[in-house]
Amino acid sequence: MTSNEKASPISNDKRHRWFVFSEKTMEDDPEAAHDPKPVDIRGSAANRTGWRSLFSFTSKSHTLVLGLSAFFSVTSGILIPITSIFLGYIFNAFTEFGAGNTDAVVLTSTVSANCIALVALGAAGWLFNGAYFMFWLVFGELQAKSVRDKLFKGLVNKEMAWFDMRKKGITSLLPRMQTQIRELQIATSQPLGFLVQNSITAIAALGIAFYFCWNLTLVILATFPLAAVILSFISARMQPSIDAQAECLSSASKVFGTAIASIDTVKTFNGQDHELWLYGQSVKKAARFYLIQARSNALQIGFLRLVTLGMFVQGFWYGSTLVAQQSKIAGQILTTFWACLLATQAVEQILPHMIVLEKGKAAGASLRAKVLQMERGRMVTHMSGGLWPSTCNGDIEIKNASFAYPTRLDRLALRNASFFFPARETTVVIGQSGSGKSTLGSLLLRLYTPTSGDIYIDGHPIQTLDLNWLRRNITLVQQRSVLFDETLARNISLGHHAFEQVTMEQVKSACQVAMLQQTVNDLPDGFETRVGPGGNSLSGGQRQRVALARAKIRDSPILILDESTSALDCISRSLVLEAVREWRKGRTTIIITHDISQISKNDYLYVLDKGGIVQEGYREALEISPSGPFSSFLPPATSPKLGPPDEQLPPLERNSGISMQRSTKSVDSLDVQFPENVHYLPGALASGPFPIHSLPRSRLSQLHALDMPPPSTTAPAYLPAFPASSVPSTPPDTELIELSGRATQINRGSLNDARRPRLPEASIPPNAPHRLKSLKKKLAFQKTTENKGNPPPDVFSLKDILSTVWLHLGIGEKMILVIGFVFAFVHAASTPAFSYLFAKLLSTFYIQGEDRSHEALKWSLSVLGVAIGDTIASYLMHYLLECSGQAWVDSLRIKAFGRILHQPKSWFDKEGNDSSHLGECLDRNAEEMRNLVGRFAGFVFVAVSMMSIAIAWSFAVCWKLTLVGLASAPFMYAMTRAFEFVSGKWEGKSNEAGSVASSIFAETFTNIASVRALTLEKYFQDKHTAAILQAFRVGLRRSTYAGIFFGISDSGILFVTALIFYYGSRLASEGSYSAEDILTVFTMLLFSIANVNAIIGFIPQINSSRETATRLLKLASMATDTHERRGPEAAILATPFPITFTDVSFAYPSRPEQSILQGFSLSIKEGTSTAIVGSSGSGKSTVASLLLALYPPSAAGVGASGSAPQGIRLSGLSMSKVHTAWLRTQIAIVPQTPTLFPTSIGENICYGLPEDFFPNELSRHRAIFRAAHAAGIHNFIASLPDGYATLINDAGAGLSGGQAQRVAIARALIRRPRVLVLDEATASLDAENSRLVRDSLKRLVSAEKVALVVITHDVEMMRLCADVVVLALGRVVEQGGLDELLSAKGECWRLLGGQDMK
Repeated sequence: MTSNEKASPISNDKRHRWFVFSEKTMEDDPEAAHDPKPVDIRGSAANRTGWRSLFSFTSKSHTLVLGLSAFFSVTSGILIPITSIFLGYIFNAFTEFGAGNTDAVVLTSTVSANCIALVALGAAGWLFNGAYFMFWLVFGELQAKSVRDKLFKGLVNKEMAWFDMRKKGITSLLPRMQTQIRELQIATSQPLGFLVQNSITAIAALGIAFYFCWNLTLVILATFPLAAVILSFISARMQPSIDAQAECLSSASKVFGTAIASIDTVKTFNGQDHELWLYGQSVKKAARFYLIQARSNALQIGFLRLVTLGMFVQGFWYGSTLVAQQSKIAGQILTTFWACLLATQAVEQILPHMIVLEKGKAAGASLRAKVLQMERGRMVTHMSGGLWPSTCNGDIEIKNASFAYPTRLDRLALRNASFFFPARETTVVIGQSGSGKSTLGSLLLRLYTPTSGDIYIDGHPIQTLDLNWLRRNITLVQQRSVLFDETLARNISLGHHAFEQVTMEQVKSACQVAMLQQTVNDLPDGFETRVGPGGNSLSGGQRQRVALARAKIRDSPILILDESTSALDCISRSLVLEAVREWRKGRTTIIITHDISQISKNDYLYVLDKGGIVQEGYREALEISPSGPFSSFLPPATSPKLGPPDEQLPPLERNSGISMQRSTKSVDSLDVQFPENVHYLPGALASGPFPIHSLPRSRLSQLHALDMPPPSTTAPAYLPAFPASSVPSTPPDTELIELSGRATQINRGSLNDARRPRLPEASIPPNAPHRLKSLKKKLAFQKTTENKGNPPPDVFSLKDILSTVWLHLGIGEKMILVIGFVFAFVHAASTPAFSYLFAKLLSTFYIQGEDRSHEALKWSLSVLGVAIGDTIASYLMHYLLECSGQAWVDSLRIKAFGRILHQPKSWFDKEGNDSSHLGECLDRNAEEMRNLVGRFAGFVFVAVSMMSIAIAWSFAVCWKLTLVGLASAPFMYAMTRAFEFVSGKWEGKSNEAGSVASSIFAETFTNIASVRALTLEKYFQDKHTAAILQAFRVGLRRSTYAGIFFGISDSGILFVTALIFYYGSRLASEGSYSAEDILTVFTMLLFSIANVNAIIGFIPQINSSRETATRLLKLASMATDTHERRGPEAAILATPFPITFTDVSFAYPSRPEQSILQGFSLSIKEGTSTAIVGSSGSGKSTVASLLLALYPPSAAGVGASGSAPQGIRLSGLSMSKVHTAWLRTQIAIVPQTPTLFPTSIGENICYGLPEDFFPNELSRHRAIFRAAHAAGIHNFIASLPDGYATLINDAGAGLSGGQAQRVAIARALIRRPRVLVLDEATASLDAENSRLVRDSLKRLVSAEKVALVVITHDVEMMRLCADVVVLALGRVVEQGGLDELLSAKGECWRLLGGQDMK
């Protein structure tokens, strides 16, 4: 036996080690679980974020589009410097005219000829600019399509271990992949096109400059080599921050996705502010790394601005010298200058796109690394060409198999186990939770491969069989049945390998076996009803029956039922199993269970314990041996009943540190006796608090965050006494930030501190101590945008979006925004100032004598001064506006997440409100909308300011020419608006099509185990392929329309330029204005129009950001006046008892025509125990949802009896008037399907508890130990290497169903609730652990007067309760003691199988 197989207990010091996480290197994978940091893929090209990363997914089929994109980029890029030749001729004509060397006729004719050439260039530009823009958009669509396809194919072929090993879980990885796909698509679209075009423009312009005056060009560009080195150095600093930002956003996505997927648990345990704080921390870390990128980019832009304008100092001085020496004429010098200016402007226009391109490079490298890792790692072996037997008899033999899950290699799930499942017989596998039962199904389906041993199917080694053949012949029905977001009929028919050929008659026949007829009849659209993501519109029992119907229609030779009826009531379970046994006669069936009622006397069974077989044989024979392991599963001779308190186990000392004292008794129902020689805490405790690494144990104070009142010495009798530690206070070392529109205190050391910020929101006024007083101020944005009866517009206008910026910034951030726009105005004024100085420089060329060099030097130095000022203004403008944009987006993100968390449960049932769509809004959409302030708003403001200054100045110099220039404004405006409209319309359609593909991608790999078990890989791949093909088609149409309108918008400036020059020559020839005045107006208007024209290229990105901003703003502006966050009118009671349901009727908002409860009445009193029983779908779990106010009490209507008071009342007060969050502090629930969070086991147990719930760390840890022991999970946790610090993967992966259930029970018990609700809480537990839990519940009810509500099908849990309430069709049909109801032989007797259970 190896060290891993030893059963001896782990030493005590290791067993209870806390919050010290092991660091295991699993595989060479950047996303591997437990790695302390991402591992580089050394030597791989995918790890390098060079320019090739943008083409990581370019295939040969893309070559034509890429070639056309490059060709039209080159041609359009060459057109721009060609204009400098004609502009040089025009300027030379004006210079000669101003110097008196030519007359008016020559001026007019020369300018007219060159203006015609400009018009021709404009027409060509329309074609070439439109074509290059269109083809680059198509190329971006191709890259998105290619990477989506490759990722899907790569993931679908990865073995299950790969998914288990994700460091932050697959739920975090999937949305991050979608964001990276979007970043790559955007980067390889117009930004890459602009890069190529402007690069060609710069090269061609320099070529022209060298042709006309090579020596002057060298002088002008003398500083450029140094500038290139500096710009490259700055650019290199951006990459690490991009990677770090992506890592932080991935963490934020993980928090968000987990919270939304587990929204019921988050709400019932008041964990909203805990999740909000975790999310805010990740978002703010990401913001810091983004600001590093913004600072680097702003520095690049500012520095290049200095180089661009500073070149005139040496250039004009040397140029004037060449003219004075008559080496060159003025026109050649001006052409050279204009060409150099075009080259530098082209480079300058590239820089705003550099962040997008850098993010695209990083995304391309990351995605490529993932694909390469998938390709080179272990793949699913389909064994194509392997064995495909003609028949499957169903003989299964497992020899000496051992297996450990990849995330827990040090703990064997199976230990040297051997099984034989004979063909055409039913065999049972029974064992305690975590004994390895469910592992069998995963191994037989080859979801995992055993670490040792062999498995044979009909004598064939399982690894030699074709994987599709294997999974077609073996069907696994698990306890947590996964349904897909399809219709009910399609979900059932997907069980068949040829699901397209399944008839409705076959579907109906399968439903009869699974007893689904009534469920189908109750659905609004019958078989065509969509069941929602994961089947969330159905109950747990209904989902299990759909899975059984799916198995029936599959009708495979081998069927494995893994706790597949645990959510059904006794009679339904009995009838379903009877139908299944009838159906499975003569076929191999394996039943995995801990419920012996499913085992007939003639069944052969294996008893598992700790991964090994400890007993086997026929049930009838095993029952004879009273001391064997199987005997522990047999029901006790006498069932436990509640007796008076003195008959219960002796109480132990109560933990006096619990902050909410509900009883004066010194009894702790969860206390257990620990041996004195066992040390349950690490040695580090003796010298101080526990060391905390990796995960913060910080939580928001539950009482303060949920508007709870501070303590009062004069509190009335109906208020509980709160400890002084719960009073909110502001530590001296805190700062205020804006969080969801309210002032929030955060300790400055919170990132490394284990304490979580508190959100003081309420205080108790002296005249109303039982009421809450909200301290939050309502935002104007909330008042104006929340729903007032009118539906919000589909897409908000840019004005409406930007109007929210000021409202979501703090005081300091508002100052930053103002200062940013001040410097933007300075930057805007620099261009007209430069234009004026440039005109003065031009005028020096027709100055005769020695004054020419002096004047040239004077005006060159003036330009240098403007360049320095413009450099500083440009840097500060870009950086400060990026800071403001990031703060705005972060505020909206956090606010939107807060609003989402506080929406009623019915909101999450609506289409489009799943974690995939919402996560996309808060991740990718938020990243895109930041550009509206960080980039676009600044550019628009600069353009408007620049044009205003230039027009005013030009009016003062030459009003006639200015008016002619403005006459073209309506044309330019119309073209720009048309481009904006078309681009915005198709951008929205493209985003919607992309979202559909993303949701299919997420659904497939979130449920990858079920997809593989049902061999649905091809179905989902075809579905995904169709979705990305549709997205590509929409993208093609978007590209075509956008290209046409971009071409005319971008080329319009040449038509305007020709018009201005022609009319200027007429004015100059008439003598109305001097040549210097005309040149001054020329330069001002042309430079200003050029800057405005540059914005046109941003319109598609602006529209994309506008569309995504609308989604996020709608989330951030959702109403907060729901029952989840009641204001000062909400009451807090001294006791919730009695809790009464009087004539309550209820229908889920998503299915209002289907009544779940009808005239339901029930009374729950302190210290009582009530069992709610009934068939699946009778409304049992709905009672728990209403009790916890997951649905607003107003949704729970009243019956027709007219009796008063009606509805749900607590201590005589209507639930609609009770504070919801306080209510949930009084009630704890253990749901039918437990939800665990991806953190440590210890953190899961105390999830949602406030910091001051325990007086110190020691009390906290001891309470966790007691709760775990009472739930029967302590010994298992103690056996783990990291004990309570053991990390749990996504959705509790790594724990068995029973282990996860017991952790959930411990989480409920540690809260010491006034009401404890258990919804099939022991369905996954074996007999021994069920007994342990029942004993703990007995002590809880008798010693602490806790009201116990048990929703169950288990007769032993019913016996635990003094009162049994039987539901049928939403009504109470029987009520009384269990023995009394059984004697009456009514509905309860029928549900329990019609047997004498006394």
